[in-house]
Amino acid sequence: MTMIDIGGQVRKGEELDIAAVESWLKNQGVDLQGQAQVTQYSGGASNWTYRLQYDNADLILRRPPKGTKAKSAHDMAREYNVQKHLAPFYPVLPEMIALCQDENVIGCDFYVMKRIEGIIPRANLPKELQLDESQVQQLCLNVLDKLIELHQVPYQGTELEKLGKGEGYCRRQVEGWDARFSKAFTPNIPDFAFVREWLQQHIPADAKTCVIHNDWRFDNVILDPQQPTQVIGVLDWEMATLGDPLMDLGSALAYWIQEDDDALMKSSRRQPTNLKGMLTRQQVVDYYLEKTGLKPDNWAFYEVFGLFRLAVIAQQIYYRYYHQQTDNPAFKDFWIMIHALHIRALKLIAQNNPQARPLIAEYGAKLQDILKQ
Repeated sequence: MTMIDIGGQVRKGEELDIAAVESWLKNQGVDLQGQAQVTQYSGGASNWTYRLQYDNADLILRRPPKGTKAKSAHDMAREYNVQKHLAPFYPVLPEMIALCQDENVIGCDFYVMKRIEGIIPRANLPKELQLDESQVQQLCLNVLDKLIELHQVPYQGTELEKLGKGEGYCRRQVEGWDARFSKAFTPNIPDFAFVREWLQQHIPADAKTCVIHNDWRFDNVILDPQQPTQVIGVLDWEMATLGDPLMDLGSALAYWIQEDDDALMKSSRRQPTNLKGMLTRQQVVDYYLEKTGLKPDNWAFYEVFGLFRLAVIAQQIYYRYYHQQTDNPAFKDFWIMIHALHIRALKLIAQNNPQARPLIAEYGAKLQDILKQ
């Protein structure tokens, strides 16, 4: 088994018209030698990702899923241009090759970039890595440093200024995710009423405005195979925008499952943050604030927001399962995880607001009943 991240067999119904792609690429002046070996990456439920291996080139093609209606959620041009314009300031981006907005080629927009060869750290690190505790800590700090580095990019006066609306980001995010929750609600999940009201009442002024990734996780970075604590690539820029960096960090921490978390939380883990040597969530916050000099009045807001946002993302997926728009068994128990995220959010609020405590007991008992069924 190789540690290097490689593609697998193309999924049925998701085949790529490689002849059309090749013809278009050659018309763009791209030199391709030999016959393409086409594979597909299994991750990335939102956009489909293919690897095109030639004798002289190793390329990645990204396209939206078939039948996609929400263009903003799968905006290939935006994703391509973010990486193209960010690359001069942030040298861990894949090199962009070409963007196609002619739907006559394969029926949708797509873009092609060079592949970065490396290790993508998913729920568990490859067994062959065998990092010791100090190396795990170095990996953790390097991943955090790459996020901090992104937040320092001098975007003013560049094409990156067009990325987002900037100021007022925190308020727009709270209101936007609240509306999405209402649309995706099903009767078997908590209504998050206390959490939603608390977020509305505690919206801070933006700490600053900068380029944010908006989906910062270990499985969106690429590690150097020769020095596996070093980050050589950052992927999945479809949600990048201009916004508050503390919102980026808060959203990232929702995925950060640590060694002493309970079994239910650990069951949702999708990155290796539980390893000995990894920072705890609190240590991550302390490290980030010390390195950036930012001083939030109420850090809990950002972390609670991140949990609520993740709950809404999970609920949007579960809503489709609940209404039989998908029968993917992986989504069947998402509603239980949403209960757990609700309790995590209440526990954070309760650190400074005793009104949340009886709700923790109430919803904790409900969750225990659910788990017994």
